Amino acid sequence: MTDVDEDARSTLTVERRDAMADLVARQGAARVSELAERFQVSPTTVRRDLETLEQRGTVERVHGGAVAVRARERRYRSSVRSMPPYTRRIGRAVVDMVDEGETVFLGPGSLSLEVARSLDDRSRITVVTSGLEIAYWLAVHTSHRLIITGGQVEGPDLALVGQVTRDALSSLRADRVILELGGVSAVEGLTDDSLPQADIARTVMEAGAIIVAVVPPERVGRVAAVQIAPVTGVDVIVTGREAPSAYLWDLSEVGVEIVLA
Repeated sequence: MTDVDEDARSTLTVERRDAMADLVARQGAARVSELAERFQVSPTTVRRDLETLEQRGTVERVHGGAVAVRARERRYRSSVRSMPPYTRRIGRAVVDMVDEGETVFLGPGSLSLEVARSLDDRSRITVVTSGLEIAYWLAVHTSHRLIITGGQVEGPDLALVGQVTRDALSSLRADRVILELGGVSAVEGLTDDSLPQADIARTVMEAGAIIVAVVPPERVGRVAAVQIAPVTGVDVIVTGREAPSAYLWDLSEVGVEIVLA
């Protein structure tokens, strides 16, 4: 094969992959068999093309085909690489507490999103959430039963807040409530930077048999703007092992279980 033939073949491959990416983006999803017929190539070639497109962050491969990766998810995937190392550890530690068949409330936040991502190896879980980003990820990537509270969207975490959310949560009965907090202190208790989200946290804490607080290690000992409840309002605090030991000691003295990831 001449260099000209090789260049032409390479160009056709690039054009085909670009066209595939456009098709998946327009439709939201496409099957391998559909793409093979449309572009007149073998299923093996399609799978190879989809692998390349997934590496670019354009599509995500699923069983039998591919789904589109939305712009927000592409930004999230990019941000994952710059997340603190404790993020995945905390997400995994929380999921290790969840039993099959439980009903779990999962509030909004970047650590909560990592908990959602770590739920993909669990089955028969019902997840209630007031976070749109979390709801989207679970709907696309898992088969868990998903319930979204509704409400007004607030902040970069796409948290649902307001009266509609409170009404939905008033009838909630969960085995486990998982909340990401803006601050936790043995003296000042559980706090957050958002007044509406603190209000939702108070409501949902009445609905759970077990309350799990996930807290970035740099916010252990920190007091945020709005008080939610005394620190004894939670059963377990999950944070990173980077948290200051003096503040952890104070919390353990209060009698709250602390899990360091």
